Amino acid sequence: MITIGRRVEQRVTREVRRVLRDERGSATAEYAVATMAAVGFAGLLVAILRGDEVRGILTDLIRRALTANG
Repeated sequence: MITIGRRVEQRVTREVRRVLRDERGSATAEYAVATMAAVGFAGLLVAILRGDEVRGILTDLIRRALTANG
């Protein structure tokens, strides 16, 4: 087991606590993650909506909605 001086231990503990409290940049990182997730989801939707079957379903849905008898 390695033994270090009490002052060194206190200094290291203080520094670790300071680093853990420092949250600068965390909001930016969270926005980046959310933006990348949104872009990925949008790409998935585009890939799905480009299919002929989905396009036909949506066209039929819109056509029925516009011709609905009141």
